[in-house]
Amino acid sequence: MKKIFVINPGATSTKVAYFEDEKQIFGTELTYNIDDLKVFKTVFEQLDLRFKDIKNIINTHLTNINFDAVVGRGGLLPPVEAGAIEVNDELIDCLKNRPILEHASNLGAALADKVAKEFGSISAKSFIYDPVTVDQMDNIARISGSSLIERSSTGHALNMRAVARTIAKTLNKPYEESNIIVVHVGGGASASAHKKGRMIDVISDDEVMFSSERTGGIPLKQYIKLCYMYDKQTVTELTRKKGGLVSYFGTNDARKIHELMNNGDEKALLVLRAMAYQIAKAIGELATVLKGNVDATVLTGGIAHSSFIAEEVHERVKFIAPFFTVPGEKEMSALANGALRVLNGEETAQIFKEK
Repeated sequence: MKKIFVINPGATSTKVAYFEDEKQIFGTELTYNIDDLKVFKTVFEQLDLRFKDIKNIINTHLTNINFDAVVGRGGLLPPVEAGAIEVNDELIDCLKNRPILEHASNLGAALADKVAKEFGSISAKSFIYDPVTVDQMDNIARISGSSLIERSSTGHALNMRAVARTIAKTLNKPYEESNIIVVHVGGGASASAHKKGRMIDVISDDEVMFSSERTGGIPLKQYIKLCYMYDKQTVTELTRKKGGLVSYFGTNDARKIHELMNNGDEKALLVLRAMAYQIAKAIGELATVLKGNVDATVLTGGIAHSSFIAEEVHERVKFIAPFFTVPGEKEMSALANGALRVLNGEETAQIFKEK
């Protein structure tokens, strides 16, 4: 039996969980007041605070347990191969001093390292798994239409790859032999085409479909006008924080919009149908990437809780392949299962080398 501790740092929270093999034994979420975190100039300045709180949780709930592995949420690294990456000083240094973006997940590797050293067994190692910047895209998918811009692989890689593995198992096929399309929609959105165990194309949250807070791909000529009407910060907020459902209804809570729809609000009905319409378009686009050879299509993320959205999407994509929904996100179990595959010799952890 392998004992695995999982750490998932978010903007105002740190989720932790303890697994024995694939079974979660314990889990909790540490939350922080955003005003209390404002005193820290950088994300990494929060490291000692978050580690102290994790230590308290372990000492209170998981006494006398020596972890075989500790795995953290991967941060904003340069593009990396999918799977496990063993934590080393070079990895932590990159996330601390040269991340692609400042984000709480950049703490995942350093926190995992500190927990493994203090609470791990003699042979315990620390990992991150499937960070946001996992890049397995085919070169043809990188061409954007402008030599100044290259399409990149940015999305919910951890959850999408975990969901694809789950659905492959449902189909009684190895993930490495399956062709699966996964769409994740929540506050943001992304979609991916998985061809025989590799995520060969990714639709990021600024392309095609809108989500709760983001516009997705909007008409470029009108977007250019916005860029001249407002400053960069305002345009960024309009497209990444105040886009999508927020733009139409002033809230990112899809449940409230469903309530409006159920009470006869025609605008709510139209916008929710449009959301499903765009999700289906993304699936159709990625079906061409796989040349129509698709074993399954999947909707995951928070919006997959909506039976209305799921049914609307299913109606449009059922001709492609069997359709599945996996509501919410499975990040904690995905991290634990990734580490477990390494411990069981089913997967080899990468050693990070900054280019």
